[in-house]
Amino acid sequence: MEIFYFLLFGALALVVAALELSKTGKDRISTSPAFNAFKNNYILVYSIMMAGDWLQGPYVYYLYSQYGFGKGEIGQLFIAGFGSSMVFGTIVGSLADKQGRKRACVTYCITYILSCITKHSSEYKVLMLGRVLGGIATSLLCSAFESWLVAEHNKRGFDQKWLSITFSKAIFVGNGLVAIVAGLVGNLLVHTLEFGPVAPFDAAGCFLAIGMVVILASWTENYGDPSENKSLFSQFKGATMAIASDEKIALLGAIQSLFEGSMYIVVFLWTPALSPNDEEIPHGFIFATFMLASMLGTSIASRLMAHSSLKVESYMEIVFVISAASLLLPVAINFLVVPSGVKGGSISLSGWIQLVGFCTFEACVGVFWPSIMKMRSQYIPEEARSTIMNFFRVPLNIFVCIVLYNVDAVPITIMLGMCSIFLSIAAVLQRRLMMIGESHRLKTEDWTPLDKYKDEEPLNP
Repeated sequence: MEIFYFLLFGALALVVAALELSKTGKDRISTSPAFNAFKNNYILVYSIMMAGDWLQGPYVYYLYSQYGFGKGEIGQLFIAGFGSSMVFGTIVGSLADKQGRKRACVTYCITYILSCITKHSSEYKVLMLGRVLGGIATSLLCSAFESWLVAEHNKRGFDQKWLSITFSKAIFVGNGLVAIVAGLVGNLLVHTLEFGPVAPFDAAGCFLAIGMVVILASWTENYGDPSENKSLFSQFKGATMAIASDEKIALLGAIQSLFEGSMYIVVFLWTPALSPNDEEIPHGFIFATFMLASMLGTSIASRLMAHSSLKVESYMEIVFVISAASLLLPVAINFLVVPSGVKGGSISLSGWIQLVGFCTFEACVGVFWPSIMKMRSQYIPEEARSTIMNFFRVPLNIFVCIVLYNVDAVPITIMLGMCSIFLSIAAVLQRRLMMIGESHRLKTEDWTPLDKYKDEEPLNP
């Protein structure tokens, strides 16, 4: 393995360690023992769930290619996943609000385990079924767990500011440390021990089963809308009206769709982008490096959110600009560096440069996750939280499906350039959201209720 992989990984690890060890009292928020126990339980469950997800991540594309499928066929499998997430996502989100978020989290475990089992078959139809199950599971992962956390946090009467601690720690551990270990374990199972490309999916199923047991044993149930006679149509209507009547929610949904859509496109494209001529690249190690870059972003986000004077809406505009620039790098490299036509071998110079660009983008992803969670907790109403969050995923999935459907017809650089444009639009929308939020805050401060003075003594009795 080239020394550059180790140098990049080591440099990122040193920066993350320095940021974490240099935190002072100003970068931390004082909490209570009861909250810490609650937070640690959630982080444990979330980390186990993410281990089940991250073990699969680097090897989905690789597994399909090993079964002999081309890029177009693999794209259709990915479309099946995103399509099922779009079609069934809003339904399972509404059911989570109505039937219970804990039940939805258990359903996620069962559905994803079944998806992992299908990877043992090389039959295209069976793999397609697995992608459909995986799409449903992804919708639950992206809504049910966060909805349960926010509702349970509020139900237990914890300070609203403490939510940012749970968000940042969960992302740092679950999307950072666990993802790195998962990438290295996957690399060990597939390349070192040579158990084959299905091994990470088997390991993922084991983690998901363990996590399901922990949820059943330690979580209580909570609901969005406890109304028993409220139909799914009524829930959809209520969620739609909430989005249409509040520009802040609509902007938040558009921002999330643009960023996450770009992120999923990068997840699909980074393997062919770094090895356009079938170069040998260590998938698990590169994936672990991406996750270390994400940890760097999350560590920065936790520092930013610890300062009450700094609003999430203000720094996220900068994050979107940087992420847009990072995905322009492969486009620039295509014009500046002469591509190699030699098949096989090690990663090329343009591949190294693109790897740095992807790491920069992953650092922005690390800032994005806890920050968007914080904004969602502020703007999305509790009674329809899961439903609205899955509504946000509809345009996201449409965008991803359109891109993947045309993956054979459009060069990788063009698709990454499109993602850069979408991230630039997200930066503009984020600025709009910040201006609306600031305007609302100023109006609230300027408005003085008459009741404030009714009990005060008169100045001239």
